[in-house]
Amino acid sequence: MDELEFMRGRVYGADHDDPGPRDGRVYAELSGGPLDGLLLDVTDRTPADLADGIGLRTEIGRYGPGGRAVYVPRGPGRVLEWRGDLP
Repeated sequence: MDELEFMRGRVYGADHDDPGPRDGRVYAELSGGPLDGLLLDVTDRTPADLADGIGLRTEIGRYGPGGRAVYVPRGPGRVLEWRGDLP
């Protein structure tokens, strides 16, 4: 199994021992960029919280450890699309 296949369907920020989605939670899929294929728990976030984008810390983005990958909503569904990386 390659790294992309390993990450697909895992939840961003979840423990490696328990990577899957939980019942009763709402998830958006991250599309593109360094976190492609991961799920983000958006249960407690409003559409306004996500409208301007959300910066997610990642060690595998352009700026390495401490950098952030920015994702914005794509259409009315539950997909967040990568827009770039920030230091």
